[in-house]
Amino acid sequence: MLESNGKNVAKQFLLPGALHVCAGECEITTVLGSCVSVCLWDQSRGGGGMNHFMLPLWNGEGLATPKYGNIAMERLFEQVLALGSRRDRLVAKVFGGANLLTVSSAACPIGARNIELALNQLEEWRIPVVGSDLGGNTGRKIIMNTKTGVVLMGRGRPQGRGA
Repeated sequence: MLESNGKNVAKQFLLPGALHVCAGECEITTVLGSCVSVCLWDQSRGGGGMNHFMLPLWNGEGLATPKYGNIAMERLFEQVLALGSRRDRLVAKVFGGANLLTVSSAACPIGARNIELALNQLEEWRIPVVGSDLGGNTGRKIIMNTKTGVVLMGRGRPQGRGA
């Protein structure tokens, strides 16, 4: 896409179970339901990335892919540090974790468990969460600019009874 200042900005659409990091400027877009995305950004030098995970924990069976929150968080953190960022310069924004099922999912609240995993991991790493929009019953579309750290968000229609 060509911006008004005449420069090209790279675009990346993130599917569930993926992540993307960029040292320069790019726009990372994803769409979330019960999944969670964490946006990490280096507030001193710019650059950062986003993950999009579907389930909170990898149980050790099969491949350790970023569709699992514990794997997605580790890989995002490692790849952002590999860009030259330092932990003390990172901030996070966290989105998603909606309950989109029309029947009660109290026995297995995937969205709530995804949120808990992301926030607990960021707290353990002492990375401040400077923005979030979590839970509820609507999906979200987010767009992160890795140069500025700005994340734009739009909501879908509410899901559930009477929607």
